[in-house]
Amino acid sequence: MTAKAGGGSTGGGSGVVARRPSRPAPGRLERWLGPFLGEAHTTILGGDRVYLRPPRQSDFEGWADVRTQSRAFLAPWEPTWPEDALTRTAYRRRLAAYGVDWRKDAGYNFFVFGRGDDALLGGIGLANVRRGVVQSASLGYWMGVAHAGQGYMTEGLRAVLAFSYERLHLHRLEAACLPSNMASRRLLAKCGFREEGYARKYLCINGVWQDHVLFGQLAEEWRLAG
Repeated sequence: MTAKAGGGSTGGGSGVVARRPSRPAPGRLERWLGPFLGEAHTTILGGDRVYLRPPRQSDFEGWADVRTQSRAFLAPWEPTWPEDALTRTAYRRRLAAYGVDWRKDAGYNFFVFGRGDDALLGGIGLANVRRGVVQSASLGYWMGVAHAGQGYMTEGLRAVLAFSYERLHLHRLEAACLPSNMASRRLLAKCGFREEGYARKYLCINGVWQDHVLFGQLAEEWRLAG
C-alpha cells in the first residue's frame, strides 16, 4: 500500500528458519481482537486530530469517494488498480481478506478518520506479520489527496507504531518507498525509521517493476524516541 505521502513494503526471506506463528501473551490478543471486522469491532487507536479503526461495510461510500477523488494522486505510488477497484464487490473482497489476516495474526488494517467530522482520510496497514524468531511486519499507508501534507498521517502512523510494539509485541517494522517519493521518505524519518538500503526492481508499482528505498525501525528505537 503506497501513496504520495506514504509508502508500502513487503517482507522477504533472510535465511531464517520459519516456525509456526506464535501469538503474544496467550489470551491477551483475543481480548481486544473483537468480532471479525464487523460493525461491533471495538479496536480503536487515537491521535490528537485523528482516530483509527478497522474498516467496516458501512465505510464503503466514504472509502470509494476518497479513492476516486485521489486516483491520479495515488496511482503513481501503488500497484495497478484493477478495473473493478472501486466497486462494492471489490470492497467486500478487501474486507474479507483483511478479516482473514486479522484472525490469523497475519495483518492488521485500519482506516484513518478525522476527529472533528469523522471523515475518512486514508488508511494504514500492517502486512506479512512474522512471528517466531522474527517478530516483524511490513508497513503500508495511503492518504487522500485533500488531506495530504497536513500531518494526519504522522499522527496515524504514530498510533499504529504504538499498537505494533505495545499490543502486538513486534520487534521490528519495515517499510519501502520509491526513491522519488520524498514526502514518504520524510514521513518515515520523522516517525523514527532509518534508511537501511536500496532494492532494485523491488515492487511492481503502477505496472512497472521499480527500485525502492528500504526503511526499518526496532521496538527499542521507538521506545527510546518516545
